[in-house]
Amino acid sequence: MDSGELWIFGYGSLMWHPGFAHEEAVIASLPGYRRGFLMRSIHHRGTPERPGLVLALDRVRDGARVQPCTGLAFRVTPGTEPETMAALRERELISYAYKEARLPVDLADGRRVSAVTYVIDRAHPQYTGPLDLEEQARIIATAVGGRGPNREYLFNTHAHLARLGIRDAEIDWLVSRLNGGAPG
Repeated sequence: MDSGELWIFGYGSLMWHPGFAHEEAVIASLPGYRRGFLMRSIHHRGTPERPGLVLALDRVRDGARVQPCTGLAFRVTPGTEPETMAALRERELISYAYKEARLPVDLADGRRVSAVTYVIDRAHPQYTGPLDLEEQARIIATAVGGRGPNREYLFNTHAHLARLGIRDAEIDWLVSRLNGGAPG
């Protein structure tokens, strides 16, 4: 599984704004983890006074019974690994609510690679725990941070997942709610 190549697994904004040079981007699944709006954003999509919500990976108790988190795995351009990791750490570890992890991901083409990804630290104050979808929608609708409105983050993630053919029922529901629909 370890070929010496650096792979990065993205499940939120890294899918549509990786910010690093890569040779390959492949749909990939991470078993045993779920994607959810589980982190208060006080920098990029909210402020300390009015936090937004961003996606985080959370380990599930019985990973075999839960659908794996599907996103994109990027094979980093050889020779750019040090600057890629430095930029990712600056972006993703801004408040240390995420923990950097190297986990096995299954690529859509059948390969299994070890990829760097960012998992929520449940002990960190920015971890929300599970919030109901109405509460998530209320927060996302109004929060704005250094990288723009929280709803833009949601809509960009949703659009990119749709382009890749990846369904996420909670994200679909939130987009419908924020677009004024009555989710079913």
